[in-house]
Amino acid sequence: MFKKILIANRGEIALRIIRACKELGIETVAVYSEADDQSLHVQLADGAICIGPAPSNESYLRAERIIAAAEIADVDAIHPGYGFLSEDPDFAEQCEECKIKFIGPNSEAIRQMGDKAVARETVSAAGVPTVPGSDGIVKDPDEALEVAAQLGYPVIIKAVAGGGGRGMRLAHNEVTFKKEFSAASIEAEKAFGNGDVYIEKFIEDPRHIEFQILADEQGNVIHLGERDCSIQRRHQKVVEESPSPFLTEDMRQEMGKAAVKAAKACNYTNAGTIEFLVDKHRNYYFIEMNTRIQVEHPVTEEVTGMDLIKEQLRIASGEPLNMSQSDVVLKGHAIEVRICAENPGMNFAPSPGEISLYYPPGGHGIRVDSHIYGGYTVPKYYDSMIAKVITFGRDRKIALSRMNRALDEYLIRGIFTNISFARSVINDPEFVRGNFTTGFIEEFMQRTPKTLFQSKLDR
Repeated sequence: MFKKILIANRGEIALRIIRACKELGIETVAVYSEADDQSLHVQLADGAICIGPAPSNESYLRAERIIAAAEIADVDAIHPGYGFLSEDPDFAEQCEECKIKFIGPNSEAIRQMGDKAVARETVSAAGVPTVPGSDGIVKDPDEALEVAAQLGYPVIIKAVAGGGGRGMRLAHNEVTFKKEFSAASIEAEKAFGNGDVYIEKFIEDPRHIEFQILADEQGNVIHLGERDCSIQRRHQKVVEESPSPFLTEDMRQEMGKAAVKAAKACNYTNAGTIEFLVDKHRNYYFIEMNTRIQVEHPVTEEVTGMDLIKEQLRIASGEPLNMSQSDVVLKGHAIEVRICAENPGMNFAPSPGEISLYYPPGGHGIRVDSHIYGGYTVPKYYDSMIAKVITFGRDRKIALSRMNRALDEYLIRGIFTNISFARSVINDPEFVRGNFTTGFIEEFMQRTPKTLFQSKLDR
């Protein structure tokens, strides 16, 4: 096992990694920007190194500064967390060249699965169903129109290097397609430095269901069941749960096997996530692989009893998986809600600032993963997520009732948050019944008075 690792991230995921390392007896080194000098991950790590000014492109996205910090601290490995450089094959390759273990897949697998067009081809060759679409990248608008016509509208235009909903546009007809094709390419170029796009048939009213996989360096691959991530706003997940209230046990078995096939197809190692769309007829289609730990990994931990960060560390240190697929048993039900510093009443505009009062929920079956505290100032430079509330119960009804209580007693003052909005979502009758698709939030907001979920600012 490693003796010392560097955490190339910030916020709650950095804190989550520190906790796992402390339990394994691993020394940790945090990196931080000038805006994060008072962050909990800096205070709780065994050591900390400032890597630059507040903007992420001058700190957390500067691979050379992170590598330099790792060499100064003389660490064995780097954990990238999620976001920032976690899915950057060049960064993973630099770690390999410097003989610093990258806690994740190798650079080749990241590069292969990070290109969505290549990923589709790879898993399709392994027999995993994919959404009907173009044969790789489509650069010419005329060719793209032909592909769209063959697939039949609506279609979705996707950036090959995309993520988080960026570089993704929906077109319902030829007129909107011409406009959105250009817009998607321009957005992708600005966001990822790569304007290449491909075309897929748009699956109407789907569920977004992903499977957590673990793969060791000896070639063993298992899945840990699914997470239903259908509750999304602007392609960003809001609520996640495991198991899905939609899947049957037969589907779980079949999709789990497909997820393992997809991971084996690219010789994957460490933790990863295979994402599927499932239509109303329960046909499922691979859409992408996330080659990192996911924000929503805690719900899988709750229903399996496993610590996924520890598993990442064990795998990266060369240990084989200590279980087979038959050892994986899902027990109970877990739900996660992402808490963000944003104002739902102002189109979810970010709400940075100082937290004047902080009181997290507690009690049986409630877990809060967060890096904030009373007196902490939420910076304006990063993603607005400031916490995750995870509840667990022997069934979905109990997990939901605990989530309702947890959100009701979660007190954050000084900034706007989405807590009231999230509570309205989980109490909606259609959500309670498990009757929802990826379009749920849009439909919910159209029929729900804004006054029911507007956050109150109390300075």
